[in-house]
Amino acid sequence: MASRLVRHHLFWPLCVLAALLLFNLLYSPDFFSIVVRNGNLYGSLIDILNFGAPLMMVSIGMTLVIATGGIDLSVGSIVAISGAMACLTISKSSDQSSLPLVFGAVLASIALSLVLGLWNGALVAAARIQPIIATLILMVAGRGIAQLITSGQIITVSSDLYEYIGAGSLASLPFSIFLVAAVLIAASLLTRKTALGLFIESVGSNARASRLAGLRSNTVILSVYVFCGLCAGIAGLILSSNVSSADGNNAGLWYELDAILAVVIGGTSLSGGRFYLMGTVIGALIIQTLTTTIYMIGVPPEITLVVKAFVVLAVCLIQSESFRKSIAFRWAKRKYPAEQEAARHVS
Repeated sequence: MASRLVRHHLFWPLCVLAALLLFNLLYSPDFFSIVVRNGNLYGSLIDILNFGAPLMMVSIGMTLVIATGGIDLSVGSIVAISGAMACLTISKSSDQSSLPLVFGAVLASIALSLVLGLWNGALVAAARIQPIIATLILMVAGRGIAQLITSGQIITVSSDLYEYIGAGSLASLPFSIFLVAAVLIAASLLTRKTALGLFIESVGSNARASRLAGLRSNTVILSVYVFCGLCAGIAGLILSSNVSSADGNNAGLWYELDAILAVVIGGTSLSGGRFYLMGTVIGALIIQTLTTTIYMIGVPPEITLVVKAFVVLAVCLIQSESFRKSIAFRWAKRKYPAEQEAARHVS
């Protein structure tokens, strides 16, 4: 029973997350404190969920892309483009809190994100360009598009309705958490309760065999890139509405790398095939908790990324079954050299 528990794909990510939370509790005894102000919940744990919502959203879409054996390096740029489009649309109106205006701005951003996801999918599925190259094109060009939309400036808006997306509350919790939960539930139902999940895993395991078996692998690949674009677009809305502004240069910067790390930490293989959406969400929470921890303990800004990289490397090594077996074997060999030598001769 214990061995099955250790081999479960969520065991080690949950252990790492628990270890980070425990460290924060020991460093700051009031880390788990949650207070109620004006009917809303506030605290470090709530902040981790709220500030980690955009990364969780992007990582969910990235999971399905990686499950097909691909990768999407353009999600950070799509985040910037989505936020820039929404803020630009709202800023042009004198009545920025108008419901039709905000609704139209959100729809325009989502539609543009879907088109960008479709572009990536078409390059990979139809043009047969390697995913890392196909999405690298939009990663570079998309950042320029976001800056063209904002004219190289930071666009600020004053709209309570738009601000509600990233900074509002529902049932005392941040509204962004409910957006992530809705997308996660929808993706889980589509991939686990229908044949779509099997199609994605089949394409990720062997795309050519899937085509020979009659599966429209190009359609599957196209759909996951469109979904990834949708997730990045929603993340852009959450991120920009939380600060009521759009920065085409810095918004969503390096999100693609954090999303890939979250997917890997969650147990999904970069080679494609089997994927774990819940593991990805936990991986995103680990990254956000790590970021919060680094800032809380006062790590100098110039070495923050170095510390983060070392911790993520340690997490990945802990998750590696072959690495754990190697360490266990060396420890046993050092402690029981005679038994190990006898076992080697018998084998």
